[in-house]
Amino acid sequence: MKTPVPLTLTSTVVRLEPLTLAHADALTRVGLDPELWRWIPTPIVSAQGMRAYVATALDEQQRGVALPFAIVDATSGAVVGSTRFANIDVRNRRLEIGWTWLAGSHQRTRANTTAKRLLLGHAFDALGANRVELKTDALNEKSRHAIGRIGATQEGIFRQHVVCASGRVRDTVYFSILAAEWPAVRRHLDKRLNN
Repeated sequence: MKTPVPLTLTSTVVRLEPLTLAHADALTRVGLDPELWRWIPTPIVSAQGMRAYVATALDEQQRGVALPFAIVDATSGAVVGSTRFANIDVRNRRLEIGWTWLAGSHQRTRANTTAKRLLLGHAFDALGANRVELKTDALNEKSRHAIGRIGATQEGIFRQHVVCASGRVRDTVYFSILAAEWPAVRRHLDKRLNN
């Protein structure tokens, strides 16, 4: 697998552009809704917290284990969320798509599915990934359903996997898509997005 490097991925719905500290203010404006962070181990509750979130993502990029993006509405140019490649393992040809959140205004639209289609296409078609992983809180039924809807296979549950800021111990559900499965998943996503 090739090493992921910062780039912009575009569609008519959203644009994924390399995350920078310059995005922090726009992310703060759309990203402090407590419901966005309900299932995230450490919620973002302030502008300072959002800056730290972006800084951590950029530090992980420098270390070669993540490639974060700002999600931008392709029509308005407004920043509406964030996502990333994470847990990048070039040697074993795998990475994770995650840390995805969208402003309430863009939930239940084509934005998330389009962002996943862009990321999956880049991971498999450009980088040569063998495996893409996705995960979510076991209690987050909405996210579990959405990941399954894009064509990922649930593999299992890591019990008592993460201690959340609230003190709750989270079980994490893991999903994956393999390179051999990607052509069928791609057709499925393209059909969904073109209807």
